[in-house]
Amino acid sequence: MTTNSSMLTLPVSDRDHVQGSATALVTLVEYGDYECPYCGRAYPIVEELRRITGDKLRFVFRNFPLTQIHEHAEIAAESAEAAAAQDRFWEMHHALFTHQNALDAAHLVQYAKRLGLDAALFSRALGEHTFRRRVHEDFLSGARSGVNGTPTFFINGMRHDGPFDLSTLSDAIERAAGSGKMSGERTKISEDDRERLDSKAKEN
Repeated sequence: MTTNSSMLTLPVSDRDHVQGSATALVTLVEYGDYECPYCGRAYPIVEELRRITGDKLRFVFRNFPLTQIHEHAEIAAESAEAAAAQDRFWEMHHALFTHQNALDAAHLVQYAKRLGLDAALFSRALGEHTFRRRVHEDFLSGARSGVNGTPTFFINGMRHDGPFDLSTLSDAIERAAGSGKMSGERTKISEDDRERLDSKAKEN
């Protein structure tokens, strides 16, 4: 059940998949679906944001599989969690978003093998739905925070209701960080960067 909340109801904690320091000025939480084409467009944008903001940004990904419209969203999310159990969450995260058109179980096992995972253990986790509850915990936390589509972003606990192109997200992150706190050379976003990422997102 969704709510009208614009706040993140489940704080970031040790249960989450996190890139970046807990002391970062800004925490960006994404609720995403590995089969969602819009999440696929957002993926390189988030990667670019992480590159240009450096240690000023902490990124968190939570599962929000839209199972009624994406046949493989649930099993893909479970595969990411199965990879996490073998310390390869972000590697699988990358594989899923770069192979969105091949997310059936057979392909997921192939990705696991390429990442050097214990394929038998990984396959068993998928077959027994070992991580279904973990995925549903993410989903429920999103629903309680007002998430009803993907991708949905929260910036320092507040839902971002605007577009998720590079320019808009980077501006929102700068505002969240505070005036002048992200003005260093590494965090400046050139017009070339903006245009390149925005064009790439439109192509996906």
